Amino acid sequence: MNSNDIETIDIESALRLYRGSHIDNDLLLIDEVADIPLPGESRRMKSLLIALCLKGKAQYTVDTIEYKVKPNDIMIISNGQVVDDYLLSRDCSGIAIMVSYDFYREIVSDVHELSSLFIFSRNHPVVTLSQDESDMIQEYYRSLKSKVEDQSHHFRREVARSLLSTVIYDISNSLYHIMNTENVKQTRADKIFKEFIQLVEANYHEKRRVGWYGGQLCISPKYLSETIKAISHQTPNEWIDRYVVLEICNLLRNTTKSIKEIAQDLHFPTQSFLGKYFKEHVGVSPTEYRRG
Repeated sequence: MNSNDIETIDIESALRLYRGSHIDNDLLLIDEVADIPLPGESRRMKSLLIALCLKGKAQYTVDTIEYKVKPNDIMIISNGQVVDDYLLSRDCSGIAIMVSYDFYREIVSDVHELSSLFIFSRNHPVVTLSQDESDMIQEYYRSLKSKVEDQSHHFRREVARSLLSTVIYDISNSLYHIMNTENVKQTRADKIFKEFIQLVEANYHEKRRVGWYGGQLCISPKYLSETIKAISHQTPNEWIDRYVVLEICNLLRNTTKSIKEIAQDLHFPTQSFLGKYFKEHVGVSPTEYRRG
């Protein structure tokens, strides 16, 4: 099967199989992973999946590499990764959180060194937590579910986003601890991706040409594109656009700056150019987005 033909898993498709607590197609809470029908073929994740094993054992492959899971192991499957060969023990039990990648990027937009975490979780999708850390994640999950199910809460989405941000920070703390205590080997491609993302995080306000980033990394744009695509299943342009679009969204929703001022801040040649760029990526004009 061609990799482009692999069927995807996103929250919309998951909701057809499991009607858990959710917010639109951005967040889905899964009370029991064993209740989800497992596909018989490879599936590409089009969201972020964070799962915690509570009992029993499981195994599966991520990008053809086999992983085994036991109680207190947390699994992180990133956007674009391919999962297959699932096998759960009869007593396997666990909880999971699915987050659309756009919602995830919105949540972690202020997390520094996100690229390090991203690389680590892609190469280490199973991490063993202490019992205290596992208990903490379960408590967060219960709190998150309570807020997601409170349909009368006017700020339900915002509260869920805040709680999920806390969850991600605490998981990130565990990842950092492991990164700093283990001898984690990075391939050349991993190193290029990390440095590219760090460059994008620091320069996306002004620099949006792949050639510029290749020049900073002393590699050709072609080699940069091939490497980033192989590591993340997204092109350099898609990564750059993601940062730029998220920043425009944040400025439209959270500031009173005019669209002209936002265009100037992000070094677009004109307000009209920004408008066309934004509509191409989001589907609505900046004015419509701000009104919504």
